[in-house]
Amino acid sequence: MAENYYETLGIDRNATPEQIKKSYRKLARKYHPDISKEADAESKMQAINVAYDTLSHPEKKAEYDQMLDHPQGFAGFGQQGFNGQQSDGSQFYNNYQGNAGDFHDFEDLFGRFGAGFGGGTRRQRQSQNVQFPGEDQHAKIEVPLAVAYSGTTQQITLQIPSYNAHGEAEIQRKTLQIKIPKGMKEGQQIRLSGQGQSGINGGKNGDLYIEINYQETPQLYVEGADVYQQLNISPWEAALGGKVDINTPAGRLQVNLPTNAKNGQQLRLKDKGIPNTSGAGHLYLTMNICLPTVQTDTQKQAFQDLAKQFNDFNPRG
Repeated sequence: MAENYYETLGIDRNATPEQIKKSYRKLARKYHPDISKEADAESKMQAINVAYDTLSHPEKKAEYDQMLDHPQGFAGFGQQGFNGQQSDGSQFYNNYQGNAGDFHDFEDLFGRFGAGFGGGTRRQRQSQNVQFPGEDQHAKIEVPLAVAYSGTTQQITLQIPSYNAHGEAEIQRKTLQIKIPKGMKEGQQIRLSGQGQSGINGGKNGDLYIEINYQETPQLYVEGADVYQQLNISPWEAALGGKVDINTPAGRLQVNLPTNAKNGQQLRLKDKGIPNTSGAGHLYLTMNICLPTVQTDTQKQAFQDLAKQFNDFNPRG
């Protein structure tokens, strides 16, 4: 039996949003193709991303739980139905994603999950000659973390379920320019008035909500307004300390390293996290001591001399 999303992330169904995110980050650090030595790292990371995308969003998680409890009612749905990834990195999600080929036609697809459209088919509701407002719709996009510091205007393209003038269900391709202000936290939404599903019989259009997510790596991620970045340093920098210049999402900064720094030790740079009106977050640098590769006899001798100088040091003692 194939793993479900909870098994993929190694959590149970009662896991909190914080536990889901923590598990995802732990697995991402293990299987990220850029750093993992696992043979199936790429496919594992893809499965982890799909699982996290569903379980981290309350509405999608609730629908997925319903599918697990009532699998017979979702027999035609593949798990890809919970991860509507677009080519530009944006995602569209709602109650009616899945394989349209499993239904008689799009009218059946929209009618079967009519709760997302106010119930009934478009033609039935048009024939009532009563105004119906369009449903709100949701999408999310990933943007570079630098956007949190400066803001940007970005063009996105979404494929959104809609109806044509004849009341027939169809997929509409919509390209929009959205302004992302600086200081947005992970998961915050931008509301685009009137850009959701169109109303019926002159009813008001619904709104489109764009959820902002920041691109993360095992070396750089966000928690609220705080930013965590890995800082690679040499053994001598760790031992002797001193000033180093580094690139961060907040710009190029000079950092004072303490003497005898330990691997995993953190430095806090106050107010260098995501800026916002209530006060900026902080930037946490996690020190990662990197060992050089010995390539010459001189370099080998340097390590032998170091071993003599620290002959009473036993890292396993």
